[in-house]
Amino acid sequence: MEVQGKVKMIGDTQTFGSNGFRKREIVVTTEEQYPQHIMVEFVQDKTDLLNNYQVGQEVKININLRGREWVNPQGETKYFNSIQGWRIEALQQTAASGENMPPIPPADAFEPAGDLKEDDHDDLPF
Repeated sequence: MEVQGKVKMIGDTQTFGSNGFRKREIVVTTEEQYPQHIMVEFVQDKTDLLNNYQVGQEVKININLRGREWVNPQGETKYFNSIQGWRIEALQQTAASGENMPPIPPADAFEPAGDLKEDDHDDLPF
């Protein structure tokens, strides 16, 4: 599965417990009719993958959905979900922004048509 959108926030790496469990969160805003702010966590060695990204950048994140069950001291069962990222990549800017469009050749790059005859019939309606 994947999440695609614009980076809204990248958190600092957090370390938990005596074994040094590491976690880092990123929030991506999707670009759809009703944009969603999706928080994705990267854990352990994957936290370093976020070092080369910044707020405002368009990204695609490959994710796994995780769920777990927990029974509290009162015997009640609770369920928790998380979204874990395992790969992230930058997306190209859209053509509407003018970036990454193929170059337009200059007008003098083509030879003018020299054998044009006004009497030739074409089927164009204008």
